[in-house]
Amino acid sequence: MAGDRNVVGLVGARIGESLSPALHEREAAELGLDYRYELLDIEALGITMGELGDVLEDARRAGMLGLNVTHPCKQVVLAYLDELSPVAAALGAVNTIVFHGDRAFGHNTDATGFAESFARGLPDVPLDHVVVLGAGGAGAAVAHAALGRGVRRLTIVDVEPDRARAVAEQLGTEQATVGDLDQLADADGLIHATPTGMAAHPGLPLPEELLHPRLWVAEVVYRPLETELLRRARALGCRTLDGGGMAVFQAAESFQLFTGVEPDPERMLRHFSELAESATTLAR
Repeated sequence: MAGDRNVVGLVGARIGESLSPALHEREAAELGLDYRYELLDIEALGITMGELGDVLEDARRAGMLGLNVTHPCKQVVLAYLDELSPVAAALGAVNTIVFHGDRAFGHNTDATGFAESFARGLPDVPLDHVVVLGAGGAGAAVAHAALGRGVRRLTIVDVEPDRARAVAEQLGTEQATVGDLDQLADADGLIHATPTGMAAHPGLPLPEELLHPRLWVAEVVYRPLETELLRRARALGCRTLDGGGMAVFQAAESFQLFTGVEPDPERMLRHFSELAESATTLAR
């Protein structure tokens, strides 16, 4: 991590197949920046959650501009930060850390990234009742974004009900409540925000029989772009949104926070499409 001033990274578990390094580095090259993006996989490196503070301190001392943060670290890192953006504080989750001198500042670009992707990909879907599956850092972010997009009733579901209640309380509105997956029967949409479906966590995050054609389904997972959930939903005739747009728009905002240079999100979308297609081809 030493040497180049324009070094950033991603900290999380099972992140070896992340497209973030290529996406960030290619945009930096387009902008003429000397830039390097590294992966800090806590499982591969044998790092415990209790040692995250040391990871952050080592990154700061090495001169890194900052770190992106992914599962399962988005909420745990809060204890090691000096200041939070208003959105990160409201959500209790951070996906971007920027170092300034000896201080670490936490931001959340997941919420705005999902909101932009949703506005483009599902602009006219019904929003009377939406279920968010997953109450981790990503779940908190998409729940916040969904309310901002006009969802009138939001049900938060998690295998740990206390975690779902914590997110509902953080959102601070009676529109957000805790429930279970049976409420999908009368829901307009499902936003999936757990790791299930990722290359490292394959499978369906819910019983297939709970899906129905009246439901739209939005995904935060982007590797692979077509998760098992999206494949089954499309087969039923559901309108769907993959996690690619969220990945790009959150990355673009993080890039600007790291560098102070404004990227081109449209160009990043094109780059991401190429990277995703290449990754799919290699996986076959």
